[in-house]
Amino acid sequence: MAILAALLSACAGPGVRPGAPAGHVLPAADAAAREAARAARVRAAAQWSLSGRIAVSNAGKGGSGRIEWSQRGANYQVALSAPVTRQSWRLSGGADGARLEGLDGGPREGADAAELLFQATGWDIPVAALSDWLRGLPAGAGRDARIVPGPDGRPQSIAQGGWTIAYEWPASGDLPSRLDARRDSARVRLIVDQWQDGATAPAR
Repeated sequence: MAILAALLSACAGPGVRPGAPAGHVLPAADAAAREAARAARVRAAAQWSLSGRIAVSNAGKGGSGRIEWSQRGANYQVALSAPVTRQSWRLSGGADGARLEGLDGGPREGADAAELLFQATGWDIPVAALSDWLRGLPAGAGRDARIVPGPDGRPQSIAQGGWTIAYEWPASGDLPSRLDARRDSARVRLIVDQWQDGATAPAR
């Protein structure tokens, strides 16, 4: 357990600082307008990808490694690798279901990507919602989302579907540099090393 805790800590670095200020505090109306424009630009980008580091824990179990996420409309490919155990998986899918490769016994398929990944690896990752949350957006229509804005309008946190996602943002840019998602004993921490597409300015 001590080794696992150290691995998770090393992956996450200094930790996510929710809503780190990116400059002076804007008037509320200006901040809201700026955030609406950012969200519109990000949602308009149907194709994007990221590479980074991820740490997952759930009820005292978890792991850490690299993540590569590529999104093309509703279709996604997510590559996960855990260098310590030398395991790697590739999750792909879309509206019609998901396929997980890299498992003993061959690939597995299912309608729910998150359930498929959890049953195979024990990693509790909300795949369907994460494609929006990664980019600082409420998932889907966002009607059940509670968004706490930061001083410049970009989300400090989003609470939705039982999860709470805290963000750290670069000084400028449309996309976050870190996020920390929690639900009960489950936690997903992600540090973005590089964004491609999906933004008008680099994340770092």
